[in-house]
Amino acid sequence: MARAFITGLAGLALTADERGFLREARPWGLILFKRNVESPPQVARLVEEFLDAAGHRDAAVLIDQEGGRVQRLQPPHWPQYPPGAAYGALYLQNRTAGLRAAWLGARLIAADLHPLGINVDCLPLADVPVPGSDSVIGDRAYGATPGQVAAIAGAVAEGLQAGGVLPVLKHIPGHGRATADSHVRLPTVNAPRAELEVADFAAFRPLQRLPLGMTAHVVFTACDPVLPVTTSVTMIRDVIRGFIGFDGLLMSDDVSMGALSGSIGERSRAALAAGCDVVLHCNGKLDEMQAVAAAAPELGGEAGRRAAAAMAARRPPSPIDLADARREFAGLMGQPTA
Repeated sequence: MARAFITGLAGLALTADERGFLREARPWGLILFKRNVESPPQVARLVEEFLDAAGHRDAAVLIDQEGGRVQRLQPPHWPQYPPGAAYGALYLQNRTAGLRAAWLGARLIAADLHPLGINVDCLPLADVPVPGSDSVIGDRAYGATPGQVAAIAGAVAEGLQAGGVLPVLKHIPGHGRATADSHVRLPTVNAPRAELEVADFAAFRPLQRLPLGMTAHVVFTACDPVLPVTTSVTMIRDVIRGFIGFDGLLMSDDVSMGALSGSIGERSRAALAAGCDVVLHCNGKLDEMQAVAAAAPELGGEAGRRAAAAMAARRPPSPIDLADARREFAGLMGQPTA
């Protein structure tokens, strides 16, 4: 049985040590970064090596392929996609065109990922930025209102699923108001809960049925004055599972990020104890990977149910003429009032 964590890898191919680790630890999934990417044949080969070593062909294989400044697969082998804000700008001029462009962009991304064996994209974002917030979200966001953000995020999720790729809803319950980059340090949000419920949290509620979600390493003092969402029982039970109503598999954001404190093992155990179903660890450092694996139990109970339901939500890619789709997408993004 797979264990409750997602791992990174160090480079373009498995090392002997990584292969042994994967056979022993059996992670539920793999996440790929630029350091793991050289060409389409190489990426497909690396995914196959992972699946063989991990011992279960139904593993999740993730990547952050948003477009804009967060895009691991890049030219010349893969197209460059626009940031989320481009869909938001088009939406403000023509709602139908904005939603169609968001769906098409995601469907085309899925067409890039699926042949490589990548079956999960860490997209869409439902973060709602506010003036003065840190730029870590910035132009990755789909807009400045929860209704617009949820609508575009829903179109993106549908486009990915139509292409045979599962979406990950992030960063639950919202990173848009944070005044620090959680890659570096822990952000604290002091807004009243009533304000959060009609803004930040509200963008996630229409997306509650998506199969996978990722926590935000953010403290919301109105709900839990001490702990970030990832390690807070209150935030996961009362806000994510309760107010938002999300019942998909919940993964932590990367536990090696600067926002969290304690050892990697302590962070992993805290996230799982708080209610995360799986721990995400990204940097590919073998000693940290081993510590995460030691903290992660086998996937069973409710976490196992959610994991199985998520992977069962995959469907074969729907038929599409990719050349026509790319022309339509280029036209929408190049002529926003069309």
